[in-house]
Amino acid sequence: MAEKYQFPNGFEWGTASASYQIEGAWDADGKGECIWDRFSHTPGHIHDGTTGDRACDFYHRYEDDIRLAKKLGIKVYRFSISWPRIFPDGTGAVNEAGIAFYRKVLTCLHDNGIKAGVTMYHWDLPQKLQDRGGWANREIVGWFETYAKTLYERLGDLVDYWITLNEPYCTSIIGYWIGEHAPGYHDYSMALSAVHHLLLAHGAAVKAYRKTGLKADIGITLNMNISYPYNPDCPEDVAAAKRNQEHSNNLFGDPIFLGKYPEELFSYLKKRGVVLPDIQTGDMELISQKVDFFGLNTYFTDHVKADETAWPLGTASGKTGRPQTDMGWEVNPEGMYDLLKWIHSRYNPPKVIITENGAATNDWVNVEGKVDDPNRIDYLYRYLAQVHKAIQEGVPVQGYYVWCFCDNFEWAKGLSKRFGIVYVDYDTQKRTPKESAYWYAELIKNNGY
Repeated sequence: MAEKYQFPNGFEWGTASASYQIEGAWDADGKGECIWDRFSHTPGHIHDGTTGDRACDFYHRYEDDIRLAKKLGIKVYRFSISWPRIFPDGTGAVNEAGIAFYRKVLTCLHDNGIKAGVTMYHWDLPQKLQDRGGWANREIVGWFETYAKTLYERLGDLVDYWITLNEPYCTSIIGYWIGEHAPGYHDYSMALSAVHHLLLAHGAAVKAYRKTGLKADIGITLNMNISYPYNPDCPEDVAAAKRNQEHSNNLFGDPIFLGKYPEELFSYLKKRGVVLPDIQTGDMELISQKVDFFGLNTYFTDHVKADETAWPLGTASGKTGRPQTDMGWEVNPEGMYDLLKWIHSRYNPPKVIITENGAATNDWVNVEGKVDDPNRIDYLYRYLAQVHKAIQEGVPVQGYYVWCFCDNFEWAKGLSKRFGIVYVDYDTQKRTPKESAYWYAELIKNNGY
């Protein structure tokens, strides 16, 4: 007999999405070009050669999608706003058609009894701002603050949760150093200055929000993983795992919640010839504004070995033979528990919302017109069991959003990876709820499984 997992009263079950991944309509109604438009239109960047030009066509189909979310019992729908839909040039004149679109989406959510979780920045920077240095230019802190204030003023009456930034690690490290994401650079010192400016922009947006009198909660979403040493008996691997975790977790969590950057990591990087960010007077105070919740995105764990040839961190990740999702990420549910306990003990946030967790699996519509995705259900079952365990032990997790509602444009992987609980036929745009959608609907109905 399987164990019964009952979640606390008022626990909020949701789904997540992002503007560039679902909206399409990339140049409609006055929207400006974003860095992902430029990046995906450049041959060689996207795994399957696709773009987000049409994606799931949410721009024209949002009513149907939201009605489907209601049917499945979704309590919170997390989506992001496209900065260049609001400011086509990044700054200057507001595009009223962009404001009107998001007001319609927010109104539709409320009319269907669903709360709105709004991410202000989920990676689609206006290209005009990238041309001025993007996140590597400190002026972006002011540009982002103006954008945030505009959203508070024009949409704030309809928003239930504000998220300043989604995964600043990916924007900075994957965009400016690894180069797999837009803008596709390979400059580690520039990536670190982007880290600092992202965190300053977050702080400025939170500080501005506190002056609005709006009542919704505001926080940030950080992607974090636990790093385990590949060989726990090897001191070099133990040190490498610690360094790796400081780089993926503490580099962002420490400044926001503790008001300082991880010193050991910075001194290690300095010895390796890295130019550290220019931290000015008052920066750390601005970054460490009090937030109402910690948004956590997590999918996998890292098993880390020392590798002196890998500049600048001296680390490499290894596989352990566990099952893998379609992204090649190992399934290790205990890592979810360890991570939640670690966040709670290190940062003690007032509440935690798991703003993304889920699995890409190899899905198709079968001859009966159904989409069987038992591996996704198994993944969610196992990971949620660990979330439940952490809650039982006092970690204040108050919500869980599965990534993602619909299959969508999966960044550098294009349309080749399917994370959704709803299948999308990209030719016809037909939506088919997968078996996992019905499983999740049942879980929501019972607040447990």
